[in-house]
Amino acid sequence: MKKKLLALFIISGAVCSAFSQEIITADRFLQTVSERYVEIRDYEARIVIRSDTTDMVGELSFLQPYFLRIDFSDPADQILIFTGELLTVHVPRLRTVLSQSVTPVRRANSPVGGASMASAQGLQLLRQGYVPSFVTGPAPVPIDGGNSERVVQIRLTRRLVSENFREIILSINPDTLLIRRLEARTLTNALVRFDFTNIRTNVGIPEQRFVHNAPPTANLHNNFLFRDAN
Repeated sequence: MKKKLLALFIISGAVCSAFSQEIITADRFLQTVSERYVEIRDYEARIVIRSDTTDMVGELSFLQPYFLRIDFSDPADQILIFTGELLTVHVPRLRTVLSQSVTPVRRANSPVGGASMASAQGLQLLRQGYVPSFVTGPAPVPIDGGNSERVVQIRLTRRLVSENFREIILSINPDTLLIRRLEARTLTNALVRFDFTNIRTNVGIPEQRFVHNAPPTANLHNNFLFRDAN
């Protein structure tokens, strides 16, 4: 009888141990995604930015730590470049180049904050400012109704009042651990969505790609968003 009880105890312990190893929390899963992005020096992707009923479509280039460029096809020929310290927006149809200096404090809340969240630095800031939880659980779910593509969805609820987004939902490819979609809800309840497709990592993007030479005929407007305090 004692031998049977001992064997049952050992088996039960092994089963409980195996079961506990399979349990994964949202914070641990997000940490794994962050570790994946640490391995990525650069990437290219097609990006669609949706705000209300407006869509912006373009090709995104990202280079660690903060370099980001979007060459838009809609609006046609518009270019956005962010170096971590300077934001530049070229609007050819208006013959206008807008630039804005961004201090490190404001960098996370810059106009390209949503796109740059899909990076090692962006995820680090998200883990500091938000509390993660699974939307429905750790099992992959369809990204859209009727869409066969499946993702793991993480809900991020702000823990710091300084954060500009009330809630963020990350849809993550469970195989590549890359962010497929990012949905951010502002404090005024507006929803902004970023879709990343055709992602190509570590392709060797040069830093020169993030240098913008304004046309001589363009009208230049500096610090068009806000002026940094001295």
